[in-house]
Amino acid sequence: MTAATHLPEADCLPLLSSQNQGWENIVVEQFQHPSGEGRTHYRDEHAICLSLAPRPVQFLQIKGGKTHASLYGKSDISITPAEMPCFARWEGEDCYMQIRIASQFLENVAKEALKKSPNRLELVPEFRLRDRQLEAIGLMLLAELQQENFSSIYVDSLSNILAIHLLRQYASNKPQLQIYEGGLPQHQLLQVLEYIDEHLHQEIKLADLAALLDMSQFHFSHLFKQRVNIAPYQYLLQQRIERAKQLLKQRDRSIIDIALECRFNSHSHLSKQFRQLTGMTPTAYRAT
Repeated sequence: MTAATHLPEADCLPLLSSQNQGWENIVVEQFQHPSGEGRTHYRDEHAICLSLAPRPVQFLQIKGGKTHASLYGKSDISITPAEMPCFARWEGEDCYMQIRIASQFLENVAKEALKKSPNRLELVPEFRLRDRQLEAIGLMLLAELQQENFSSIYVDSLSNILAIHLLRQYASNKPQLQIYEGGLPQHQLLQVLEYIDEHLHQEIKLADLAALLDMSQFHFSHLFKQRVNIAPYQYLLQQRIERAKQLLKQRDRSIIDIALECRFNSHSHLSKQFRQLTGMTPTAYRAT
């Protein structure tokens, strides 16, 4: 994604950023800086800012021909559509996260979910709002960014959920999104499960699974969870742990080799996920 960004000083560089982590269609960053001011102008990304400040911060914002002055506290959210310049001045130390989602990705999600091309898709600018679902999505993305290792299929899932939520709640012309019920038919489910089993040693993206059935990532995730009772990323993690269990029976295999074969980035990454799902470490499991 490309964006034109103008910030006044080095203090505005992010504490954390997904910019170079391989995340697709979305950028998540965490900031903390003292009193100041700044301007942003993202040509092809919508920007969502979520306050993490422990104390309210006085803000003056100008965007879309409107000026807004108020205290921003923890959980307050602002939305700036793509191509809209924004000026902000704040008094006091500020801490917040910013999510930038590609406008083309949002349009693609709308097209796939609607099965038709929407008219020009625009988001409505928002200055200070509370939205528990949007906040929850943001915090889950931030938590994933803070992990030593991230799950691409989990980030893909959250990105699609975020896109659908923005379309439903903040599009200028809210599209009517179809929701299919009943879960995946058995033959489609088997096709997906076989694909996952055959590619556990490779990176598997949500887009790969949805493409198998020629459906949108949002609808695929919805129907998969209806049928299996867990999300695709959870099922994929479970199957990788099951594969690791099988390989741990081969006592000549090192745990780091098993971790890498099952697409965990390190021994500690496998151990953490293994313990969460089984209640024991790979070493303890091998000894049973």
